Amino acid sequence: MTTAPSTTAPTSADAGREPLVRTRGVGRRYGEVVALDDVSLDVPAGQLLGLLGPNGAGKSTLLQLLCGLRRPTSGSVELFGRAPWEPGARSRLGTTPQETGLPPTLRVGEVVDVVAGHFTDPVPAGEVLERFGLADLRRRQTGGLSGGQKRRLAVALAFVGRPDLVLLDEPTTGLDTGARHDLWEAVRAYHRSGGTVVLTSHYLEEVEALAERVVVVDHGRVLVDGTLEEVRSAVPARRVRLRAATAPDVGADRVVSDGDRHELWAADTDDLVRRLVRGGTPFRELEVAPASLEEAFLAVTSRADAAEDDDVTRTRTSAATPVTAPTQERYR
Repeated sequence: MTTAPSTTAPTSADAGREPLVRTRGVGRRYGEVVALDDVSLDVPAGQLLGLLGPNGAGKSTLLQLLCGLRRPTSGSVELFGRAPWEPGARSRLGTTPQETGLPPTLRVGEVVDVVAGHFTDPVPAGEVLERFGLADLRRRQTGGLSGGQKRRLAVALAFVGRPDLVLLDEPTTGLDTGARHDLWEAVRAYHRSGGTVVLTSHYLEEVEALAERVVVVDHGRVLVDGTLEEVRSAVPARRVRLRAATAPDVGADRVVSDGDRHELWAADTDDLVRRLVRGGTPFRELEVAPASLEEAFLAVTSRADAAEDDDVTRTRTSAATPVTAPTQERYR
């Protein structure tokens, strides 16, 4: 697992795979607001990468740079070895932004045909619509679709041109549970066929279900970059779940109880289980589990917030320190 500002090195599994996306020291400002700060990432061919971060962390801005909608204020961005704003680079790209405007008077099938016309070998419209559960809506005007149906269509359009890389920004926002799982399966099928995916999501279970690599972004910086297991390791403790009449007193770092269900947290769960067995307290349904992705995410971003608060405090303290006579002399 790596942290910013280092450059992400390919893992052994990525060795030999072409980096379809490469950023080096990328920064992006909007006036005084820093959206991205020194972001360096490689995304090799065939990888499914999940971008996590709070609102305003810089995730959408990063995707906009990758697909050429915006240009970096500093640093460099490459898409298939070229500048993303070059049309030739985007010909192998499919994308779904957070918000997509669909012509309200066009039928669903017509929208797919319009997008397909931009590619030399598009996926047949019927196949795309079937894959995303939209076949029955082919003749429906997009203005008459529900929010979830519009979102499914917007995601489906990203796959029409048989792209080598798909960028999905909050792809399942507004979808019910069943539609969300159907879309997950469509993304998995594309990935199994060799496709590369970069997705952002507010649903941590979505990233946990799909991604093989997770990048956590906050305040425009990459905080953590690694596999799911590596990101979970950001929480040093593990949990032991069990059922018992009362919570066993075995020296756990933290105990969370709900009726006869208890979670005991400890850095060394092997030792905790040994103490539990030796203590003689009756229990059942013992399970040892690592921290969830959500707990790791909260731990990482909380540490980043605390570090930023410390930096602000130090800056204010420094600014409040009286200027010494020699320093004043320099500005006379």
